Amino acid sequence: MSLSSTKLLFFAGSARDASYNKRLARLGAEIAEANGLAATFADLGDYPMPLYDADLQALEGIPENARKFEALMKVHTGIFIACPEYNASITPLLKNTLDWVSRVRIEGEEPLAVYKTRVFALGSASPGGMGGLRGVNTVRTVLELGLNALVLPDQFAVPKAGEAFEDNGHLKNKESQENFKRLIQKLARAAHVLHG
Repeated sequence: MSLSSTKLLFFAGSARDASYNKRLARLGAEIAEANGLAATFADLGDYPMPLYDADLQALEGIPENARKFEALMKVHTGIFIACPEYNASITPLLKNTLDWVSRVRIEGEEPLAVYKTRVFALGSASPGGMGGLRGVNTVRTVLELGLNALVLPDQFAVPKAGEAFEDNGHLKNKESQENFKRLIQKLARAAHVLHG
């Protein structure tokens, strides 16, 4: 199966410079590229948006950065989100980004088209022992039930993230890094099947 037309987007639900999840998303893009897959790392800090408010949308319309991020998602067939866990749930930044993008309407497309026509995979990194998996479950609910997205059942977690990464950004645990690679390859295959 040739995956030459497959393009993967990697981003994290955090804009913090030292975010473990940004490190995970960057690593994912590097692993994809090293395995012959076109990949892009995006930083949500480059796409600031106001807190979603229907009155603000009615008054000012969709923020330009929401349109830009929707367009970025659209040129990729598979999307990996590294999900930080805030109080066992989704980060406000990630939820707000997903909400604003869900409001973008393109003439001739059905609502939520960018979510319904992509394949998503989820992962997380956390200083805690569970690796942030409780937050991932919330993100999965938002994507699957709220946005009608196809999300792979497999997910990837990095517990004790403060000591999990090498200086070069790779994971110290080579088996864990191999598991991450397998998830990325599965995402690429699923995206290829969906998009051809």
